[in-house]
Amino acid sequence: MSASVSNVTTPIRSAVRAGLAVLVIIAGLALRHYGFGVGLPAPIVKYGGSLLWGTMVFVLVGAIAPALRRRDAGLIAAAIAVGVELIRLAHTPWLDAFRLTTAGALLLGRIFSPWNIVAYGGGIVVGILLDRLVMTAVARGGRSSVTAGSRRP
Repeated sequence: MSASVSNVTTPIRSAVRAGLAVLVIIAGLALRHYGFGVGLPAPIVKYGGSLLWGTMVFVLVGAIAPALRRRDAGLIAAAIAVGVELIRLAHTPWLDAFRLTTAGALLLGRIFSPWNIVAYGGGIVVGILLDRLVMTAVARGGRSSVTAGSRRP
């Protein structure tokens, strides 16, 4: 029995993607708060957070516009991510003051880095793969692909 991801209704797609966004945000905050404490190298903490940020942007775009194809949601997420990174090149007193807050650091970051754009792209790819995996599972009613076609006595 084959389940089609297209059978997942729009409200369910939005809800699932919003839930994924919450999980990705928790993972990002945990990485930021505990990463160094558990001995993770600085590049893993830094770019792992950027990767998760890119994933979050993708799933949020998908939650807000659930009818979009993944490719289109990925392109919109990439435009948002690159735009936010480029905003780091702009400096005004109020924007720099906001960047010094926790919310400003998490949302906009502080320093421009082209490597962040690479990490965001990787995160968007992770988001696309995660979305495909999760939506396929939702379409199958939560059953894994291993058990979807098998019957137990």
